[in-house]
Amino acid sequence: MLIFTHENRLLVELARSKLEVAGIAVFLKNEYAQGATGELAPHQAWPELWLERDRDYERAMQLLRDAEGQADWICRHCGESNGAAFDYCWQCDSSRPPG
Repeated sequence: MLIFTHENRLLVELARSKLEVAGIAVFLKNEYAQGATGELAPHQAWPELWLERDRDYERAMQLLRDAEGQADWICRHCGESNGAAFDYCWQCDSSRPPG
């Protein structure tokens, strides 16, 4: 069952990681379809994240909705702004503060 698609592969990979960490089995489709965009409509070549088990749909959707609601955070060590999807500072590799 298709759970998430986006033109930005990084966002699809972040969703994949979030679900896999939660123990939800997923797989990618259209992983290498970007080269076919001249033959296909652009949205048909977007990477797609699919669930291996349909029974995980509600839980997976809740996890993805929760991730959307998270705010960016500021590293307490170096002051760098980090996206909500990151658990570690991209600048100094410090862990995200709790809460």
